[in-house]
Amino acid sequence: MFSVGTIPASANTGRSAAWTPKQAPRGSGAGAGPETPEVAARSTGPPGGALSDHGDPDEAPTGGGACGRRRPGSCGRFPELVPAGGAGAESQGGGQPAGHGGRLRHGGPGERAGRRAAVRGTAGRAPVAAHLLHWRPAGARWARRRARALGLGGAGPRGRAGALTPVSPSERGALQSQSGWVPLLLALLHELQAPASRWRPYFALWPELGRLEHPMFWPEEQRRCLLQGTGVPEAVEKDLANIRSEYHSIVLPFMEAHPDLFSLRVRSLELYHQLVALVMAYSFQEPLEEEEDEKEPNSPVMVPAADILNHLANHNANLEYSANCLRMVATQPIPKGHEIFNTYGQMANWQLIHMYGFVEPYPDNTDDTADIQMVTVREAALQGTKTEAERLLAYERWDFLCKLEMVGEEGAFVIGREEVLTEEELITTLKVLCMPAEEFRELKDQDGGGDNKREEGSLTITNIPKLKASWRQLLRNSVLLTLQTYATDLKTDQDLLSNKEVYAQLSWREQQALQVRYGQKMILHQLLELTQVGSFPVP
Repeated sequence: MFSVGTIPASANTGRSAAWTPKQAPRGSGAGAGPETPEVAARSTGPPGGALSDHGDPDEAPTGGGACGRRRPGSCGRFPELVPAGGAGAESQGGGQPAGHGGRLRHGGPGERAGRRAAVRGTAGRAPVAAHLLHWRPAGARWARRRARALGLGGAGPRGRAGALTPVSPSERGALQSQSGWVPLLLALLHELQAPASRWRPYFALWPELGRLEHPMFWPEEQRRCLLQGTGVPEAVEKDLANIRSEYHSIVLPFMEAHPDLFSLRVRSLELYHQLVALVMAYSFQEPLEEEEDEKEPNSPVMVPAADILNHLANHNANLEYSANCLRMVATQPIPKGHEIFNTYGQMANWQLIHMYGFVEPYPDNTDDTADIQMVTVREAALQGTKTEAERLLAYERWDFLCKLEMVGEEGAFVIGREEVLTEEELITTLKVLCMPAEEFRELKDQDGGGDNKREEGSLTITNIPKLKASWRQLLRNSVLLTLQTYATDLKTDQDLLSNKEVYAQLSWREQQALQVRYGQKMILHQLLELTQVGSFPVP
């Protein structure tokens, strides 16, 4: 067991401890103990296990359960921790919530506005891999500058004697990348093969890199077969392309130029893939302030010992920071011996499996979402036209929405269980695509400056039946088109989940993918029920 405790701020590798609220590192679970004791730890596993690469890739990870949470592998064990005493950890006050990793591409800081802003920032179903920070070009509303490219400077790889190795201005410029992660990844590559690295006890706690379960490590055919329609295969393909490009154009040339710092052992695209996935799942990232929303994202940092807790949507603890330390604070009484769960933010299952390699079984993930691609709504609108003139007008309406920066070719409308996260975009799109032609001409003449005021939060799921009949019909047709993108229907997935014997025979990956598909389809079918035009009066 390990007790809720404090982590000295010095563990933050020199960065500010002001991370995004309600995000936390993904790692291994720990049991609850008494209030606020310090955690005393010493490594009990052999060092250097992080480079191990063996085992059945389709086997359930060590310590995996229904949610697929993974403990460190056989080459990396937990430190021995002070035995817990007392009845449990009680909720504590003080400090501010701390966050984790550049992963809140959708989840945001926990507030509804933050979630919508994050969705707009990624244009819906963009690759959420924090490593890539690949913002899709779907209009200025989603536009982000490329990730900040930081040089190593005085914090570069250590030489054999332990001294910091300076990087010349020209080399610092050569390390610029779309991700902004190259300096951290190079430092990890160096430390992994350094026999005297002071980080070796930390590396021993990592899971085996060869057994990471992110879909990027699944065979392509399996990934597409199991996750078709979820958006994950497309996101992974973009991730892999960007990782390969970054490695061959930036990382490998730098390592070859510094053979004294990087042995042949770490000059490996496969190892680079693995480190990207691990940093994506375990790193912290200092968020931007609201007024800095259009600035480049901050680079990630690794914070040992802060990254050992698992995630649940219904979590019982939050990571908080103060001037001198990070603290894991219980948000409710936790009985002794029960696992302490942090939160990585409001993450849908497709994001959890993409970024962390696990999901929450239905219906546990209350933050799950389903996407309706924006171009799918356009296709549904076009299918409703009867003449060439109507078809041309539909395209004109779409171009107008693009000008308003409400839609984009790669964007998505994001639907949660209780609310539409992209409310403004969806409402505006339905209105423009469904309004009478004369009304559209008037709106266009006003350059979109008409009276569009609405109450914030008006489009909850339960309010969808109150939409105009034409809006509901267009939304319904869009949902039907979206459901056609899956390889299986809802009943097929439902039968697999309801038959415990059959479900138990599925591989771990099949189970995880099934949970992702089923959660999305349940949200989409709920929309079908709420958009039955004949069942509701026209407002």
